[in-house]
Order: sequence, then structure tokens, then C-alpha cells
Amino acid sequence: MKIFYAIQATGNGHISRAMELLPHLQPYGTIDIFLSGANSSLALDAPVKYRSNGLSLFYACTGGLDYWKIMKGCQPLKLRKEIQELPVEKYDLVINDFEYITAASCAKKKIPSVQFGHQASFQSARTPRPMNKNSIGEWILKNYATSAHYVGLHFEKYDKFIFHPVVKKELLNAEPSDKNYITVYLPSYCEPQLEKIFHPLKEFNFQIFSRETSYTKKSNNIEFLPVNRSLFNQSLIHCGGIITGGGFETPAEAIHLGKKIISVPIRGQYEQVCNAAALEKLGILCPNNIDEDFQLTFQRWVDNARSVQIDYSKTIPEVLEYVFSKYEHIKSRRETEFILNEDEL
Repeated sequence: MKIFYAIQATGNGHISRAMELLPHLQPYGTIDIFLSGANSSLALDAPVKYRSNGLSLFYACTGGLDYWKIMKGCQPLKLRKEIQELPVEKYDLVINDFEYITAASCAKKKIPSVQFGHQASFQSARTPRPMNKNSIGEWILKNYATSAHYVGLHFEKYDKFIFHPVVKKELLNAEPSDKNYITVYLPSYCEPQLEKIFHPLKEFNFQIFSRETSYTKKSNNIEFLPVNRSLFNQSLIHCGGIITGGGFETPAEAIHLGKKIISVPIRGQYEQVCNAAALEKLGILCPNNIDEDFQLTFQRWVDNARSVQIDYSKTIPEVLEYVFSKYEHIKSRRETEFILNEDEL
């Protein structure tokens, strides 16, 4: 079997998930990877056959999106050419982790695909949303990377096609401890802003993962570390809690380890606001932003917040069985279409 695996490279979660899945996909056949996006800090430890800057989100330094940089990165004519030339029709199975070019190419060439990942879970009305829905955000989640089939991942199994998160094997086998520091991963903030937030909390030590540094450095009660898979795993395993954005993979890993969490959605990312709604249902603190009251919020969290632990260790076998049941459906459909076309001749 020839498998086309499209991976969104905006942020690090999609790449992290792909690195876990690839060894489990390889027994099914040969895999060609399409990496699309220009805003990730992790390298994909696998050969990439197709590469594009695609459509990417970029962050400012104060908790929101950098809309000007996002607009500068858009190249409509190039995208159109890539959609036309991407050879999705040569593959038995197209797996798409919320990547636009692949979805558009499959739609244009009438190739059925499987959208696999967190965003696929939003095809269900049962997946948590905030009280005030955003119509544009809803449209993007449902239409940005349309597919014939959807296999979603979320904190809980809200629907029959939604499964638990994929967690790194290093974390599945870990023995969590508390070494008296807080892990911080807030990619929409820069180091000066992070220092302003965390320096005043002098009684606490912070390991902050920064997209701006390539080496470990100290700043009072803060240790800045580069975004690195191994360093982050160790920090998360041994932290007393984590403060992170409203993404999916990092809160999921913290939940599996039973860590206390503060999750702050990135302004302008509706998906992260939806994630916050789901986390709040689990009893996790999700402030809308980091403001002048954050020190009080942080102290209440330290004193009173409870940790949430859910075992996410069985996801990969379950989800791959479901993905390849969709492949059998796609295969049967293609065979039927081939017979019908032969009859027409």
C-alpha cells in the first residue's frame, strides 16, 4: 500500500503526533510525507518527500496572532500550482492532518481522503464549544481541510469517530515527579514579555520554552530553554505544573501525566477557545488572557487547583484500526467506480 501523509507544520503538535504514528504506519506500506507550513520549532525525524510553506499562522509577542506576517506569507498563485501538481492520485490512502493544499488537491481530483487529527473532532456538534460561538472560526474548522472521512482526537471521546490523544512513548512510560518548578510553554509570547509575567513570582522557579533561544540560559527565577523534544519531555515529566497555550497536544500530555494545568488560549485562534471550553469541563483553569491579575490567578491555582489524570495509553492501536477501516471503504468505492467506468467503455 502507498500512503500519502500530509502534516501541518504550523506549531509543533502535528509534527509531534506524526513522529509517534509513523513507526506504527510503516507496517502497512510505504509512506510519503508532505510537510506544509512555516512556523514550527520541532524537526520531523523522517524523510520528507514533498515540502511547502503552505498556509501558516504566526504569533506576535503579546499573546495573539501576527496578522501582517500571516498575510505576507500567503502566495495564492503558488498555492494554486501546488494544488494542481500534488500527486495525491498516485496513492492508495491519503491521510491529512488538517493541511489545506492536500485537501484542495483531493477535492479537485476527486480523491477520497481521511482527515486525521484534533481538528477533525470539530465535525461533531458534540465536541465542546464556548458559550459564544464564532461563525468564521466554525467555518474554518469544518471547511479548511475537508475530507471524505474524519478521524478525530480530543480530551474525551465525544463522538463515535473521536478518540483519545496520541501521547509520546517517552511520556507513556514515564514516572512523573515534582522537582519544584513550573514548566511554561506560551509560544505567542516573546522573552521580554515572559520575563515581565514571571519575574515577579519570585518564590517559584520556571522552566520556560522559548522559540527565541537555541541554548539554555538563566534570568533570575526563570530558566529559558530551546523548544526541543527531549528537553520538553523531561521538563513536563518532573514539573509541579504547566502553564501553556490553548493547543491540544501539550495539555493532553499533561493530563496523561496528571499535572496541574493553566491553559491560556492564543487570541484570535477559535480552536484554542474551543479547547479551553473542553478543558474547563474537566476542571482545568483556562483564563482568557494573562493580565494584571495573573499573579493572583497563579497563586490561587498553586493553592487550590486539582490535577486531572486520564490514561491515554491505548489510542494508537484503536485509532489506526479505525483509519484503516476507512481505507477499506475507500478501496471498495474506487473498485466500484473502476467497474462502472469500464462498463461505460
